[in-house]
Amino acid sequence: MLLAVAIIGGGAGTAYATTSNSSNYQATQLELGASAPLSGCSEQFCAQASIGNMTTGKATNGTTTAHFGSVTKGEPLLEVIVDEGESNLGVLTTERTATKITTVQVRSYLSDGYVLQIVGDPPKYKDHTLSTPSSPTASDPGTEQFGINATANTTPEVGADPVQVPSSEMSFGAVEDNYKGANLFKYASGDVVARSETESGRTDYTISMIVNVSNSTPAGHFSGDFSAVVIPSF
Repeated sequence: MLLAVAIIGGGAGTAYATTSNSSNYQATQLELGASAPLSGCSEQFCAQASIGNMTTGKATNGTTTAHFGSVTKGEPLLEVIVDEGESNLGVLTTERTATKITTVQVRSYLSDGYVLQIVGDPPKYKDHTLSTPSSPTASDPGTEQFGINATANTTPEVGADPVQVPSSEMSFGAVEDNYKGANLFKYASGDVVARSETESGRTDYTISMIVNVSNSTPAGHFSGDFSAVVIPSF
């Protein structure tokens, strides 16, 4: 059984992957982007608003760059950048796990912290939705799975630990227990994936997605939309 999958991430812009096909499956496209409505589009990218200010820090691809802006003394600030990207995962078999990563950068000033959620329905085709582990679970090729985490993994080799910018003395974002175990993945829409308990400099989170299919996964075009939602505390 084969599955061709393309996964995309969104941020200051949204990129669209070229659909790929096999004899049984079409491409699955998963968007991980900001949660607010679209505000403007070009031929390749659409700008999106998010909670707080998606202004100028830094996320760059070949054609676009987003930066964090300067902090204004006395004014609360929340900035979020979701790194847009495009990945064609090609043709999958029951023997291999498909992966995709995207980076979510968060900075919070004059707040009591924030929570980072990933929101969206798992990939679905008609009445069939890919299974999602309800507790942290190892990737198991040949068993239908869709899951995420936010740490460095070796099986499969994907992801990275959070990076504190400029240092851990100024940035305090941390991944929640359910999503920080290496090689363990789960997914539930709206789960808090990471948080800071105080105002914080920039933390770069790497969100890793895995997709496994089984021999009983129905043939079809699976699709799902995902958003990174950051909510400040005051």
